[in-house]
Amino acid sequence: PAYHLSDWWTSFHDPVLDGLIVRAVRANPDLRAAEARVRQARAQRMLAHAGLFPTVNTGGSYARSRTSENTVPGGSGGGGFAGRESDLYQAGFDALWEVDVFGGQRRAEQAASANVAASIEDRRDVLVSLLAEVAVNYIDLRASQRQVAIARANLQSQQDTLDLTRAKLKAGAATELDVARAQAQVQTTAAAIPTLQAASRQAIHLLSVLLGLAPDALVPVLDRPAPIPSGLAGVTKTGIPETRVPIGLPSDLLRRRPDIRRAERQLAAATANIGVAVANLFPQFSLTGSLGLQSDTFQDLGHFSSRYWSIGPSISWPMLDFGRLRANVNIQNAVEEQAAAAYEKTVLTALQEVEDALVAFGRAQQRRQALAGAVASNERAVQLSRQLYEQGALDFLSVLQAQRDLYTAQDALAQSDRDLSTNLVALYKALGGGWEIEGQIHPTTQPGEPGRRTYTIPATVVSHEK
Repeated sequence: PAYHLSDWWTSFHDPVLDGLIVRAVRANPDLRAAEARVRQARAQRMLAHAGLFPTVNTGGSYARSRTSENTVPGGSGGGGFAGRESDLYQAGFDALWEVDVFGGQRRAEQAASANVAASIEDRRDVLVSLLAEVAVNYIDLRASQRQVAIARANLQSQQDTLDLTRAKLKAGAATELDVARAQAQVQTTAAAIPTLQAASRQAIHLLSVLLGLAPDALVPVLDRPAPIPSGLAGVTKTGIPETRVPIGLPSDLLRRRPDIRRAERQLAAATANIGVAVANLFPQFSLTGSLGLQSDTFQDLGHFSSRYWSIGPSISWPMLDFGRLRANVNIQNAVEEQAAAAYEKTVLTALQEVEDALVAFGRAQQRRQALAGAVASNERAVQLSRQLYEQGALDFLSVLQAQRDLYTAQDALAQSDRDLSTNLVALYKALGGGWEIEGQIHPTTQPGEPGRRTYTIPATVVSHEK
């Protein structure tokens, strides 16, 4: 069956990979940082939206003062205010409302809303990259483990050949040169194993970090070898492995990929910022007012006669700014042009990535078919050469060459299986698959919740998290 792009990793039918994906979505540090950026953008939108409404401040004060005896009217002959001490109690409200006549505040809110959408798409883009990175590193891990197994199997076969050659040397049917060549091949194969084991362990370390764990946390879980996950759906009549990926139309790609959607929202924000800059060229109208109570005694503060108020409009219009505001308009126009060019490049790059991924995946399928045939032929060649050598009908050099060819072909086939799976992951990533599950994988998701697909982590993945 064809699998949906939203949960493409399930097409590999690997429960461990499924569990790693779930854990990464819940705990990856980069994803948590992207989520924080979304919250920041939403708070900035709330700040911009608040600019459309009046600002009301409330306050109260108390002051005790004394007038000087040596100033008018407090000096000598100045009346009864000289040296007088008094109290002043005050409580009230102040309000300021900048009337958005030319739409600057509304355009600022539009820009903030576009930035929120862009931050959401950025989070989705991080999620898509994270899913692909987890899958690729898991495939690399299983490929390294398979290469280790191949090397060990060939090492055992080569060791058996070395033992046989030593026995034939004692019987006078082989030479010291044959033994030296067999021993050199055994040591060469043995030397390749530590490098492959190191690559396997490094892949586990990287997976642990992607899951927000200590580098060695998953070693007890993932160190046991397992097959390379394959998303193949079957084999064609010509023997080429196939898979079914819902590619869709190019227009679908524009709607799916988070990076394209993010670039489009960034362009919208840049366009809205032009409106903000243009609005600053025009007058700003404000309405201010105050209402409160004022008295020189606390007992009279609450009386109706202690009230005071004021209200009135104001206008502000910079008449001489030496071109600062117009320069800002030009800056925002240039930013909008850059965003438009970035959007165009993002679309073209997305289309290229899909085409490249399709070509790479198709060629990987053909290469794997050829290598599978080469492995079968080399296995037969090793079997025949060993039989002929034991019968004395074939020289030892031919046996060594057949074993080398088999090891090379088997190792190449393992790498081809890895490349086939990683190219499939690259294709899913290029198609923008995976971000739709952001609301389906969450610590608070309850099994059977309507409208959501729930995922669980296999116990083997979480048993060593702490």
